[in-house]
Amino acid sequence: MSETKILLVEDEEKLARFVELELNHEGYSVTKAFTGREGYDLAVSGGFDLVLLDIMLPELNGMEVLRRLRRTSKVPVIMLTARDETMDKVAGLDQGADDYITKPFAIEELLARIRVTLRKHASSGPGVVTGAAGEALYACGVSLDTKRHIVTVNGTPVDLTKREFDLLHYMLVNKGVVVTRDMLMENVWDYDFDGGTNAVDVYIRFLRTKIDEAFDIKLIHTVRGVGYVIREE
Repeated sequence: MSETKILLVEDEEKLARFVELELNHEGYSVTKAFTGREGYDLAVSGGFDLVLLDIMLPELNGMEVLRRLRRTSKVPVIMLTARDETMDKVAGLDQGADDYITKPFAIEELLARIRVTLRKHASSGPGVVTGAAGEALYACGVSLDTKRHIVTVNGTPVDLTKREFDLLHYMLVNKGVVVTRDMLMENVWDYDFDGGTNAVDVYIRFLRTKIDEAFDIKLIHTVRGVGYVIREE
């Protein structure tokens, strides 16, 4: 069984070290960040099973980190804060936090909340966020909102044509699966692929120009002789 990875975003270094040691003792792998911006960058990079997020942070406060993170990720988030005001709790939950614990807290209570939150998310499939805006598919910081027909990369909107949007949508639905040119032509262009057109390659190049190259990420991978795949490295 793989090790559970937790991102701890907390600017009080002594508290962060204490929590890290306790979580390590329980078998969790912990990565620490001491500013909101560093925490956000790490969180959107993926690879974490849960985020412990303080509200009062330098550079970006925890609420803003959470707001931005929820555009592209459904990773479980437990808010940590010295505040004990109802409105702060409501605001955090409204922004998409899974739970809320007020400092100072007993480490046993934090561990219990972590276990409950991880259990709640254990059956959720990766890569999909569902909410009032509709369903969002994501990978590598790219988020595609199917209801509003919006694509963003780390929160920045990307202007795509309908064909580009449909192509990206199909590939995100099949994230991790190598899709052939035939499959793309049949499902995105709605007709059988006869090998006589390079439309797929042309539109893949368009997407790479607007996303991979523009944002310096590696979203679409070529599988030589087979097709293409979206995967998170």
